[in-house]
Amino acid sequence: MPQRPKIVLVGQLSSFPWVFESAERAGIDLVLVPRGDDSVESAGRAKSVVEVLPLDIDGDPESALSTLVERFRRDPFDGIMPGNEKVVPFVARAARMLGLPGLPEEVAAVVRDKRSMRRLLREAGLGAPGFVSLDGPDRWADALTLRFPVVVKPANGYSSLGVVRVDDKDQLVPAVARTWELCETELRQAGGPADGVGVLVEEYLDGPEVAAESLVHHGRVRVCAIEWKGEMTGPYFEETTVRAPAQLPADVLAAIEAEVIGAHHAFGVTEGATHTELRLIGGVRPVLLEMAARIGGAGVNHYLTHIAGGIDLAAEALRIHLGQEPVCWSQEPVPTGHAAAYSVPVGKGGRIVRVHGLDAVRADPRVDQVVQTVGPGALLRPYPDWAGYPAIVLSHHESDAAAVEFRDHLVRTLHVEYEEES
Repeated sequence: MPQRPKIVLVGQLSSFPWVFESAERAGIDLVLVPRGDDSVESAGRAKSVVEVLPLDIDGDPESALSTLVERFRRDPFDGIMPGNEKVVPFVARAARMLGLPGLPEEVAAVVRDKRSMRRLLREAGLGAPGFVSLDGPDRWADALTLRFPVVVKPANGYSSLGVVRVDDKDQLVPAVARTWELCETELRQAGGPADGVGVLVEEYLDGPEVAAESLVHHGRVRVCAIEWKGEMTGPYFEETTVRAPAQLPADVLAAIEAEVIGAHHAFGVTEGATHTELRLIGGVRPVLLEMAARIGGAGVNHYLTHIAGGIDLAAEALRIHLGQEPVCWSQEPVPTGHAAAYSVPVGKGGRIVRVHGLDAVRADPRVDQVVQTVGPGALLRPYPDWAGYPAIVLSHHESDAAAVEFRDHLVRTLHVEYEEES
């Protein structure tokens, strides 16, 4: 019997099952490097995981890399793939050292830095908002050259952590200070570049937000699904609802696809899966906000793509990191319906007592999965900080209108009870 291919999957949260299920379908074994907030016990229970390899990538990346190299010499594996945003540079470096498929290190650095992405988009003649990069919290006045409202965000952030809309000068100073504080406490990594932490201030783009899930192999890009995120006006940008496929005119969808493909070429992204977020100015003109070189939503966007695009996104990403051509390059996928993901809003935050309404939602035939990564007693910080969602509901529908109606039902049904403040 031929040996099954083996991939090291770095930082994929084990309670999000979709990548693990895809690996099982594809016949791929996983060596899981758990996230720092995951447990070895939970990681070991995930499907397709044949080994758990704890590494302190955040605290001691050099030792983590040495351990990984030694593990490869002792028992070689066939690929390595990132499971979250923060580990993308580490995975790129490991892939280079081990001679495995992956992003060049300089490209991994680009897609972890919104400042670099903005500059490269402009050089490529693609759309980008006006922006200023701040070298420190006291340099807020540099942003007064921009047109208000503006958005303050970390240069290397994710999940809308530290992202704040600012409408005037008076709001700018505290917003920059708060975002800079979150950069220092939540985003700085040991061994990271000295200029990796920083704050970007950019002009606010008025229009709905969309996302695109893509695969790229040897530089060839396929946009697998375009998703609707809706009107997100701030002051914070908590992502609660994503629906796929986005119901947009054919020419708008084509413009989004062209912008996404152009950004891949501008950034030099040639291998893997990507998650790209864009604003539609006037509802029609796409302007790219950011690209991440991993599956979106820790795997949530795989679910949306699998139903709405007919593509097993995670399985295809794993194949790419094995050096294989994606199956969807030669077999046309068949979408099976409409899909939605609803993240229960954090709201005021605090220590969770319970999420009301989940049992009824779990029993709903439209619901494929309810994922909880935090339970009673967990402390959730309100935006612009971010520490996770109380629960995520994944559902399938016959139409986008039905998905919207179900979202409204969830808004009425689910709410978080927090402990009363003493």
